[in-house]
Amino acid sequence: MKLARYGAPGAERPALVDNHGVLRDLSGVVSDIDGSLLASAEFDRLRSLDASTLPAAPVGSRIGPCIAGVGKFICVGLNYADHAKETGKEPPAEPILFMKATSAIIGPNDDVEIPKGSEKADWEVELGIVIGRRAKYVSEAKALDHVAGYCLVNDVSERAFQSERGGQWTKGKSHDTFGPIGPWLVSRDEIADPQNLDLWLDVDGVRRQTGNTKTMIFGVGFLVHYISQFMTLEPGDIIATGTPPGVGLGHKPPVFLRAGQTMRLGITGLGEQQQHTITARD
Repeated sequence: MKLARYGAPGAERPALVDNHGVLRDLSGVVSDIDGSLLASAEFDRLRSLDASTLPAAPVGSRIGPCIAGVGKFICVGLNYADHAKETGKEPPAEPILFMKATSAIIGPNDDVEIPKGSEKADWEVELGIVIGRRAKYVSEAKALDHVAGYCLVNDVSERAFQSERGGQWTKGKSHDTFGPIGPWLVSRDEIADPQNLDLWLDVDGVRRQTGNTKTMIFGVGFLVHYISQFMTLEPGDIIATGTPPGVGLGHKPPVFLRAGQTMRLGITGLGEQQQHTITARD
């Protein structure tokens, strides 16, 4: 099952993606795609809907963030062995966690701002875990029972803000528009093995990142288990699980984003995104 949200920013409507890739309006069935839906029996009942009975969304509609009202946007740093190597750092002994402001969340094809004073804006294609059931002190064996599904994330970053302005990663990760998610929330049952998904990202048509989730240091189940030891995960929370090699910082010499460029990225089974970069607005 693939769920999406479409319409103008702040006025998105819930939708289901049918077998032909057509967006079908769900607003007559559910109020939104959010944590309260994911935690309810209604989420599972959506699978039994006859999509052909639902109205089609207008062709060309903007696709919004696939989850509304995200409470926590948790990110994992240096979680791919090959990415850690390209940064010259040792693979971490435990997951490196940081938060991304939820105000950074945008739709998968919305414009990404290059912040004022930015010198090192960068890209990161990532697998996003969407929590469906409250998770506190869960075992690794039961961790996936708390996952509603997965989504594509571009963890856009500003490396100078991240690492050269006092060592606070969050300030380099949280600029408005630095969190494109979607196009879809894909239910967990549709992803047979989250540890064998291809990821890729292009900038201006040049392939910059190619990877597979099998090189993650800490897998999906372990991350949900581990994070739940430190904070309660609530339905609708998102965990961005790290990025494969090929980020701008890892190139020799480094290559960073500027206004007027295009990022295109995707993950097997989770769809694609495309963003144009623009100068930050006031």
